[in-house]
Amino acid sequence: MKITVQQATLATLDEIVDAVASWQQDPTAVQVHPGDLGWNSSYGAQVLADALRVWRRDGQILAAGMVDEASGLIRMAIAPRVNDDEQFAARLLSDLSDPDSGVLPAGRGSVEARYGAAFRDLLSRSGWSEDEPWTPLLRDLSTPVEDCGLRIETIGAGHVRDGIVHDRVAVQLASFPNSTFTLERWQAMAASLAYRNARCLVAYDTSDHAVAAATVWSAGPGRPGLIEPLGAHPTYRGHGHGRAITIAAANELQQLGASSVGVCTPSSNVGGIAAYESAGFQKLDDVTDFRRPR
Repeated sequence: MKITVQQATLATLDEIVDAVASWQQDPTAVQVHPGDLGWNSSYGAQVLADALRVWRRDGQILAAGMVDEASGLIRMAIAPRVNDDEQFAARLLSDLSDPDSGVLPAGRGSVEARYGAAFRDLLSRSGWSEDEPWTPLLRDLSTPVEDCGLRIETIGAGHVRDGIVHDRVAVQLASFPNSTFTLERWQAMAASLAYRNARCLVAYDTSDHAVAAATVWSAGPGRPGLIEPLGAHPTYRGHGHGRAITIAAANELQQLGASSVGVCTPSSNVGGIAAYESAGFQKLDDVTDFRRPR
């Protein structure tokens, strides 16, 4: 059975998003989600296609990776059917190790592989060293989600309210000092295929200040959803707004039919982990990226 690796094209983006969505399952560490593709589509569909690599066997997509050229990192999503497939894992490793394959550039290289038992084991045995640890957190959505206590405004695909969109962008920029998010980037994201199952949420306090925001991504009914990203406005911190928007995000994904909601944060982010736990999330075992041998 022939395995090939290809760069994505605009024509294959929909197929890739659908494939990655179909691979999401409970309970596993949070691997690359259609929401990750959707968030990165804010830079434009062509930029996303240029960053994506897909592995096919007999024409069927069984793995996808999103490459950050600047850092030399590829973030992987792997189909459950090849979780224990050593032959497929060997091909992934070969392509990630060889700069001529067109996956990772020469020199520095690392891979985020939070799923794929055979692949992770092979990386470890082949001299790829463990990198920064990350902590996945998951909240089950089989029972009702409590009220968050704030007014929440929601922006879905095709349901744009300019003032709330501007607030969404403003909270993002305030929450993340290095953010380059813009109204134009939000519009590109909202036009993506992944956003058809996504929502942006903006939380307002009793004085009508936009105090927190998040984007939630569904992979379809009965599958895990993702929060990416979530932030609380620094001017209004200290009042539980981060916890509130997290609960609101869980509630919105439940309404979209998600089985659970997941996030993944650096293990060094002790305060962030505690905030997610206070919002009903369960901490899973830490996972690490892998660095390519020199």
